[in-house]
Amino acid sequence: MTSTAVDVQFVPSYVRDSWWTPDPSGSKDAEPAEVRDASTGETLALVSTAGLDLAAAVEHARTVGRAGLQQLTFHQRALKLKELAAYLNAHRDELYEISARSGATRADSLVDIDGGIGVLFTFGSKGRRELPNSTVLVDGPTEPLSRDGSFIGEHIYTSLPGVAVQINAFNFPVWGMLEKLAPAFIAGLPSIVKPATPTGYLAAAAVRLIVDSRILPAGSVQLISGSARDLLDHLDYRDYVSFTGSASTAERLKAHPNVAEGGVRFTCETDSLNAAILGPDAVPGTPEFEAFVKSLVTEITVKAGQKCTSIRRAIVPAALVDDVVAAAGKRIDERVVLGDPRADGVTMGALASVEQLEGVRSSVQALLDAGANLAYGSLQDPEVVLADGMRGAAADGAFLAPILLTWDDAEADALHSVEAFGPVASVIGYNEVDDAVRLAARGGGSLVATVCTNDPDTARKVTLGIAGHHGRVLILNREDARTSTGHGSPVPHLVHGGPGRAGGGEELGGIRSVLHHMQRTAVQGSPNMLTALTGVWHTGADRNFDATHPFRKDLAALKIGDAVRSELREVTLADIEAFANTTGDTFYAHTNAEAAEANPFFPGIVAHGYLLLSWAAGLFVDPAPGPVLANYGLENLRFITPVAAGDSIRVTLTAKKITPRETDEYGEVAWDALLTNQNDDVVATYDVLTLVVKRS
Repeated sequence: MTSTAVDVQFVPSYVRDSWWTPDPSGSKDAEPAEVRDASTGETLALVSTAGLDLAAAVEHARTVGRAGLQQLTFHQRALKLKELAAYLNAHRDELYEISARSGATRADSLVDIDGGIGVLFTFGSKGRRELPNSTVLVDGPTEPLSRDGSFIGEHIYTSLPGVAVQINAFNFPVWGMLEKLAPAFIAGLPSIVKPATPTGYLAAAAVRLIVDSRILPAGSVQLISGSARDLLDHLDYRDYVSFTGSASTAERLKAHPNVAEGGVRFTCETDSLNAAILGPDAVPGTPEFEAFVKSLVTEITVKAGQKCTSIRRAIVPAALVDDVVAAAGKRIDERVVLGDPRADGVTMGALASVEQLEGVRSSVQALLDAGANLAYGSLQDPEVVLADGMRGAAADGAFLAPILLTWDDAEADALHSVEAFGPVASVIGYNEVDDAVRLAARGGGSLVATVCTNDPDTARKVTLGIAGHHGRVLILNREDARTSTGHGSPVPHLVHGGPGRAGGGEELGGIRSVLHHMQRTAVQGSPNMLTALTGVWHTGADRNFDATHPFRKDLAALKIGDAVRSELREVTLADIEAFANTTGDTFYAHTNAEAAEANPFFPGIVAHGYLLLSWAAGLFVDPAPGPVLANYGLENLRFITPVAAGDSIRVTLTAKKITPRETDEYGEVAWDALLTNQNDDVVATYDVLTLVVKRS
């Protein structure tokens, strides 16, 4: 190991709700790794987990961490994420300062730090908007399993009973951590975070802020700074491992007996030779050509091209290869300033480490040896802007200027298999759109592709042709070029992942990623038992028809199953005609007896469905001011049996689901509305949604 200054400290781990560093006088079995400033080569810290009890960390998560999280509902967890996001947002300048040591510019750090905080905000919102205020999530409709309705089945989601182990890559130490932590936390699963060594000091700084905030329950987050060593030895079927990194490391982890045979859930995001396809219509001078070149340059310069989503293959019409290279080179010359991110004016920083630089150069050389042409850039040490603002060589920095390659043979295997994980892209030509689709697919499965065209037919053909090979497709044209989040920016609302060599996993995607951390279980039983289990009233379960109208009850008094049943109201032909004339809905089934009788669905003139809904409201509403503040919609409306003149209707309204709002003095109540006729035939079913005060 290179000698280090005596004041160099270890990057700490955070386990069992305490900070931990190795004992320098302890065992020398595992010599600590050095972490260096990406721009200057200065030693920043040491990293080691020698002596760290990983088994105890796992047990702490399963006991203390899980217990604290299970006391919180989905909404309460979501609110804590929102609170944490606000706290980190107020302290993000501390992270920006540290991030510069990794070679990240201010813009790079915005993607990593603000992007990660944005994920917390998004899940804090979606968790309250799309999940119930409980710990059980019902999945899909109830399945009747008996003729009389006494035996039914459905699916529910509950938290996994273990721990989420999150192994992250070096390129996004904050975003990569928070985009995994947020859905796990919403699901109620404690996290053990294992960042990559080269930039783990930034992840540790973010965890320190999380700990200092005192927002999250004890044991819900732990940090391993350094080698995870035997961590997988302590996991079993209860646990979930989410990995981001190289395909070779993923394969090694997947081969672990506890994953291969023991049932540990394992998902990964690995290598990806992402493509950007320029449509035949997007010639120089069009907005699409300009947007394509801008995207290409952005993707190879942001984070110095160290993004799993970066464009590696620009697939363009063969006649436009030189035009694309020239335009991209011109944009780089005009806009890219390479250097230490702490210097004014620098727009592109260093790679994360000298080792990473050597790896990228090796990959580029392999591509050149396989037939690539160096169309723009160089493998030589570039002149850069140093921290003091002067220009010169940074002998110990990990700098590499942007590189564009071209190929005489677009079918070369290396082009579609070797990834240079840095500021490098290949520009290759195609003759027909079908060729572009085939070339994109040769990547063997990718995280993302861009289709840049203003021709709808081209967009449809290419997108459908490559969709099965990609986790995400951006269709870029003049209409969305200004508002698009970009080729390389995963958003928390949409899935992030891809098939094949990209790993085959999915992250993000809103509540979809929460469900990855939960177990779906089929439950069977009586309506009363499933109502008790889920907190949602099921058809056939007991109703409570007491003397107090349920609309007179606030949330403190209202219970699932509280109900009211109205008297019958007769529908006359005059009522139907009046509604038709008043609304202008003179559809023949309501106004023309001969035409209505000829329709196989109707016995003759029938009442409007919306007339019946309006009457139903009049039958169940308690008119005086009270706990019910407003009706804000209907869901799941179905008209079942037509109602003819002379028929009567009644409504049975039952409190189906009660969702108190954590931050307001009211909550939401979904009421099961059952509209029946004089023969008890079902006329319509739907849910009425109301806002009700917590306490009158």
